[in-house]
Amino acid sequence: QLQASGGGLVQAGGSLTLSCRSSGRTISQYSVGWFRQAPGKEREFVAGISRSGDRTLYADSVKGRFTTSRANAKNTAALQMNSLKPEDTAVYYCAADRVIMTAAVSDSKEDYEYWGQGTLVTVSS
Repeated sequence: QLQASGGGLVQAGGSLTLSCRSSGRTISQYSVGWFRQAPGKEREFVAGISRSGDRTLYADSVKGRFTTSRANAKNTAALQMNSLKPEDTAVYYCAADRVIMTAAVSDSKEDYEYWGQGTLVTVSS
């Protein structure tokens, strides 16, 4: 089971850090992806990190502002979000993809087998 937390209300230009905690699964066996879904829109890829943490992917819309990381020993992953914009408002989900290669990470939501319940991020202008 994955649990995302850390969402909230923040002003534009502010920062938030989301956490993703895995229980029942050893997160080191999975790459971790972050996705978001705004009202009336499709769920979209935000960031991903490989099992080893050596490789990360970011959507163009968040490059340079968001950073994903992981702490396998704590069974957690994180998404640091800086310079937030109103268009970042969405429900954010973490997801896990069981992969063999430690450097593998996908930006396709179809590749992720396990999903957390989501945490709402609201950015006011």
